[in-house]
Parts: sequence; structure tokens; C-alpha cells
Amino acid sequence: MPGIIGSVIFVIVSLYGLFCLYLFLVQGRMIFYPNVPSRKLTASPADVGLDYETVSLSASDGVKLHGWFIPARDEKGTILFFHGNAGNISHRLDTLKIFHDLGLSTLIIDYRGYGRSQGSISEHGTYLDGGAAWSYLTRTRKIPARQIVIFGRSLGAAIAAHVAAGAKPGGLILESAFTSVPDMAARLYPVLPVRLLSRYEYDTRQKLLSVSCPVLISHSPQDEIIPFENGLQLFESAREPKRFLEMRGGHNEGFLASGQGYRDSIGEFITASLSASKQGR
Repeated sequence: MPGIIGSVIFVIVSLYGLFCLYLFLVQGRMIFYPNVPSRKLTASPADVGLDYETVSLSASDGVKLHGWFIPARDEKGTILFFHGNAGNISHRLDTLKIFHDLGLSTLIIDYRGYGRSQGSISEHGTYLDGGAAWSYLTRTRKIPARQIVIFGRSLGAAIAAHVAAGAKPGGLILESAFTSVPDMAARLYPVLPVRLLSRYEYDTRQKLLSVSCPVLISHSPQDEIIPFENGLQLFESAREPKRFLEMRGGHNEGFLASGQGYRDSIGEFITASLSASKQGR
């Protein structure tokens, strides 16, 4: 009997160890989804009545990136938009239309390995991609930093927070954001040592501590992917001035389900932030 028990324990421990190894090796495929639904661009801003320019960027390590710049008439400011972990820029037309209707020009890029951008996906690489986008707006287009609001949704919020921590934008909006990858993993796999296994950090909460511009955190209690508590924790970590916008609806459609209230709140925050910047807050 002791021998049988020992064998059972050995099998259980071995399976546990193998599963931990599996998670360690494939976690990149559990974070990045450039092929869902596809890397192929299926539409353009023209399909929703928006003029746009195709933008080609080079990150500091030489990786070529693809994006769009959508100019607004009577521009009130500029949005630097970092999208979530699935699909590409052609799947974000609804958001581009919202920003345009608010009188904002927008730069949106695909991270390396997404859409038409080159390179292989990595956390460090996405930070370099974010820096390239910021440099394009401030150096190439010579837009004053304080007339730019950085917007990040889901995974893009972590990249947005990273860029904002090293720059001085007019404002930062983090939507449906997580506190960090290890925090999310610990929630999904509570019996595994995921904090030791994680090769990715995307520590949005830590980045927020270095952000000095106005911050808006938006999240929905009905978010089925990233818990509402993550949004509340990020709000707590952010410096003043800050605002919290409670949306409604699921993770991928909350900004649409929240309707005009969402648009009004986003618009009010951006207007106030950019006005404060002009006054040299």
C-alpha cells in the first residue's frame, strides 16, 4: 500500500510539474492573439466615412510598424490609441469614429507581429512600439506632448501606462485594464506558482505610480475577462487628478453598450485635461 500511495503521489507531482512547464512555455500564446480573428486588415477608416493616412514607423530596434493617422476637422487634440491583445487596427473602427466625432485626431498602430507590422511579439517589443508611436506624434508631426491624450484598452492599457510614465501627455485613459499579468494569472490558476512562472509583467499598476498627467480609468462590473476590481485598484493607485468611469456591458463591447454616457464622459475628461495643459497646469 505505501508503494501504491507513493506512486500515485509521484504521478500527481509529475503531472503538476509538466503542466507548470507547459504554462511557462506557451504563455505568450495565452496573452497575444494577433491571428484572432486574423492578421489580415478587413476594413479601413474610409469604410466608416473617415479620411486617413497610412503611417509607417520604425521602432528603436528597427522593427517596421504599420498604422493609421485619422485627422479631425477643427481638431481639439490628438489621441494615441493602443488596442487590445486580439486582432488588428481594422477591428477598431467604432472607437476611431467615436474619437473623430469628439473632434480628435487619432494615431493607431499595430504592435509588432500584428496586422501589417513586422517582427515578433514580446512585452519589451510592444513598449518599443509604443515609444515609436509617441515619437512619431511629437517629433515627426510636431504635436505638443500636452495636446496628446494616450488611450489604452485591455492589454493596450499596460502599454499606454508605460508610455505615459516616460512622457508628459495631456492625459491618460485606461479602459478595461488589468493590474498586471501575474495578478490575472493568479486569479485564473490559484493552485499554481504563476508569479514564479510568469515571463510577462505588464505591470499597469506600477507604471501608474510614475504618471503625472490627469488619468481616467473606465471599467465595467459586467466585464467577464478582466475583473472590475482591477479597474478600482488602478484608480486607487493613480495620482490626482483622476476620474473613474463605470461602464456597462462585457469586456469587448462595454464602450458601445455604455452609449452616449460613455462618449460624453470621455469627451469631458479630454476637454478638461487638454484645457488644463494649455493653462500650464
